[in-house]
Amino acid sequence: MKLKNKVIIVAGGSGLIGNAIVNRCVAEGATVINADINVETDLDQCRLHLDISSEDSVRDGVAAVEEQFRRIDGLVNCAYPHTSDWGAFFEDIPYDSWRRNVDLQLNSVFLLCQHVLRVMDRHKAGAIVNIASIYGIVGNDFTVYDGTKMTSPAGYSAIKGGVINFTRYLASYFGRKGIRANCVAPGGIFDNQNPVFVQNYAHRCPMGRMGHPEDIAPAVAFLLSDDAGYITGQCLAVDGGWTAI
Repeated sequence: MKLKNKVIIVAGGSGLIGNAIVNRCVAEGATVINADINVETDLDQCRLHLDISSEDSVRDGVAAVEEQFRRIDGLVNCAYPHTSDWGAFFEDIPYDSWRRNVDLQLNSVFLLCQHVLRVMDRHKAGAIVNIASIYGIVGNDFTVYDGTKMTSPAGYSAIKGGVINFTRYLASYFGRKGIRANCVAPGGIFDNQNPVFVQNYAHRCPMGRMGHPEDIAPAVAFLLSDDAGYITGQCLAVDGGWTAI
């Protein structure tokens, strides 16, 4: 119950990783608002319809949460919107698609953090956890895609690297106000991908398997908790050892 009495927003709480984070934080005693574009607003049931790419939706949604619960103790940026051509190879990425995905995935993190941090600043406390990726830390190993038609989107590395350093900025800027900001960088998460890719990935990873959402959620819950009260500006890789070699 390390999150008892804390009010936490999880953006993208209906997604693969987001759902596991919601469940873990609830199990740790938190009041968790699932802020997702795929739910209808019912704050009595801790659901908030949120379009993270819309300034109006973010402003109104954060205000509604503060009005209902009187504070916001934690924010997890876990939403993962992208365009339909997100998996295109580098040579085939239209510039408009690149710009749109940066807007959806990076600029939205700034927008939601800005509005939530205004609430946290008034209370001089709070914790933010942004979901990054190992590919925001290290370069891509494209050999894991051998034998498949898959690739890693170019924008993914740029966006996740930006999220990590933006998080350091937040930690530096808000640290004296009692507000912490950290990242969790998952390795590859199993989601019924091509079996060849899954085998290639497992062979490359020191722990011999892909991750699961339940591997990520405890790290997020820890960074939201008071046990991490002197941890800020960090990026915790939860990757089975991928970035160690």
